[in-house]
Amino acid sequence: MNIIETNSLTKYYGKARGIIDVNLEIGEGEIFGFIGPNGAGKSTAIRTILNFIHPTSGSAKIFDLDCVKDSKEIRKHIGYLPSEVNYYDDMKVGELLNYSARFYKGNYKDNIQKLSQRLELDLNKKIDDLSLGNKKKAAIVQALLHEPKLLILDEPTSGLDPLMQNIFFDLLREENKKGTTIFFSSHILSEVQKLCHKVAIIREGKILKVETIDNLRNNKFKNIRIELSKDKELDLDLSGIIKKERRHREIKFLFNGNINELLLKLSKIQIQNLWIEEPALEDVFMHYYEKGEE
Repeated sequence: MNIIETNSLTKYYGKARGIIDVNLEIGEGEIFGFIGPNGAGKSTAIRTILNFIHPTSGSAKIFDLDCVKDSKEIRKHIGYLPSEVNYYDDMKVGELLNYSARFYKGNYKDNIQKLSQRLELDLNKKIDDLSLGNKKKAAIVQALLHEPKLLILDEPTSGLDPLMQNIFFDLLREENKKGTTIFFSSHILSEVQKLCHKVAIIREGKILKVETIDNLRNNKFKNIRIELSKDKELDLDLSGIIKKERRHREIKFLFNGNINELLLKLSKIQIQNLWIEEPALEDVFMHYYEKGEE
């Protein structure tokens, strides 16, 4: 069963592009990543699916219910974490979360306490006194407190320190084991690789590719930067070199080949410095963008 399904979902802001012909199928129990650079259309797609903004054309379903006609029923079973969080500053954290819990049937006071303790969130603090990270923690508790069947997370880790990110990911895995489906938007590839089963790549409002995370893991991308001892020609005829650039003695490229073959080749060359780094998301998918894969 598909928990989320979109059919040629399109949104224009006047003549400006939002998303174009977005087709997604997210199965029950999946952790599905939605990845692409900032401005690619991730938030627009999420807001359209949630019926916060109306589509120009196409349609979307959640739990096999129409996202426009049945949005009130759908929202009872969804937890949503937006990329940017804004609250009434005069409220205390506990007041905000108890108020949010009243929108759902059931008693969720214990859930609020457990989640807040796990995330080290002080319920007695006023919203106005919270750091960006603690506001994000409050939003996480708000999204999780009613035990939703579907979690929709838009750039959820912004503002969280690395330790708290790990705790957050643990919470998501635990919820997923209980049967919760998770739709996770991010521009950070490493986050998606840690968490997701499958990913959709979006650029300029269009889905380029849907891929399993196992296939992504098999593609060991690295950013390579070489500083030569002398400004001379360098023969680097190896498969897996993508978008090579050279400036004087410095050579940069994205590499997806056999790292041992590369190191063997470089061992025969006079090198001043060598950097091997994790690439940015845009670099990793540059080969998809350039090939225009669907």
